[in-house]
Amino acid sequence: MSGEDTPAPQQSEDQVQKGQPAGEPEAEPPQEPQGEASNEAATEAATAATTQAATEAEESQPASTAANDKAPEEEAFTYRALVLTGYGGYDKVKLQLKKGRPNPRSGEVTVRVKACGVNFPDLLARQGLYDRLPSPPVTPGMECSGFIEAVGEDVTDRKVGDRVMVLERCGLWQEVVLVKADHTFLMPEGMTYEEGAAFPVSYITAYVLLFEMANIRPNKSVLIHMAAGGVGIAATQLCQTVSDVTVFGTASANKHEVIKQGGVMHPIDYRTRDYVEEIRKISPQGLDVVLDPLGGSDTQKAFNLLKPMGTLVVYGAANRLSGQRKNLLALAKSWYSQFTISALSLMHSNKAVCGFHLGYLDNEFALISGVLQKLLHLYQQGKIKPRIDSTYHFEQVSDAMRRMQDRNNIGKVILLTEPKKEEPKSKEDSKDQKEEGQNDIKKEEPKEGVETEQPKTGES
Repeated sequence: MSGEDTPAPQQSEDQVQKGQPAGEPEAEPPQEPQGEASNEAATEAATAATTQAATEAEESQPASTAANDKAPEEEAFTYRALVLTGYGGYDKVKLQLKKGRPNPRSGEVTVRVKACGVNFPDLLARQGLYDRLPSPPVTPGMECSGFIEAVGEDVTDRKVGDRVMVLERCGLWQEVVLVKADHTFLMPEGMTYEEGAAFPVSYITAYVLLFEMANIRPNKSVLIHMAAGGVGIAATQLCQTVSDVTVFGTASANKHEVIKQGGVMHPIDYRTRDYVEEIRKISPQGLDVVLDPLGGSDTQKAFNLLKPMGTLVVYGAANRLSGQRKNLLALAKSWYSQFTISALSLMHSNKAVCGFHLGYLDNEFALISGVLQKLLHLYQQGKIKPRIDSTYHFEQVSDAMRRMQDRNNIGKVILLTEPKKEEPKSKEDSKDQKEEGQNDIKKEEPKEGVETEQPKTGES
């Protein structure tokens, strides 16, 4: 820091009270004046000295200090964030308060987040099974939606107030985020913040699986595992944009009606039936495309279900997720049953095996942006639309993760940044509590002349 940038010495509270100019050594305190007149004279002298010292300090203050007056205000800025504090159960994701306003630099924007998507990588990350997330403490979250609060230099295609979706490797489960401008995507008119938070990960994944990897075409057949999840519903909707595609989907029985309405022609309850046998009954020759988010032994089954010239696309490892914490037995089982095949066997079988992981495309945003623009066009045409299963506030993040991990959701689980409001008590509840309180007081009042002993808590 140069001498011109150095702020003038500030007065201490004691110096101001004593009328001592800033930067001078404190003088010996004078003897306390005697009498009322002496007190008034001393007070006037102290006031005059204080005013003069403040004026001199203000005049000597450099102009650059005025710009720094906002620094305390910036430091006082706080925002809420969900932080993974360690690997383990649902309680490892905690709601914390961060300090300091995130100001955008060149090419960046600050986004006020309204809603966040919950994805399987977030659940895997909590157990230490997702290597694209840095070590704790760290904020999870791959997608969110909100509006731009500030833009940095060189940002010309975004402005304050723009409603945007955001896609990042992690770090989006918080009220304010600082991201590169090209990692944001303008939301179409009419799209809600909840839909915006549900859109990027699921629909980009589904589109790449079907159109970039599997090259889906008319009159083909597709198996979509976890057909009631975010990617499953997105993939089903996208299949409807191609004529005569037959969709098989696995989901628990209570979800079948919903996924049938969405376009799954053959729903299969994987919990009570062998989905391979059920598919063979309907299509003995097998299938053209299988989308596999499960891993383990299910990948081998998927490969065996393919017709010649069929395509298997592996994009997840949900079978590794068992229980709140890392399950070593499930991991060992998944590793032991992992699908492997030689290039020669692949050639002889006339089948294709592809892999997709959106988290490893974080340096390919030109490709991602192109895919998302196609998807937004389909959204505006009314051909695709995110299904929101449920919304939870940040305070309820454990419930949100539990619902998804237990596979109880039909569609996307969304986190809301807005603090949860306490429900006001009804008049009847207040009246009941008042009556209960009065009854308790009456019970505690002993009758005259009679000694009573109240039972201790827990005693009958």
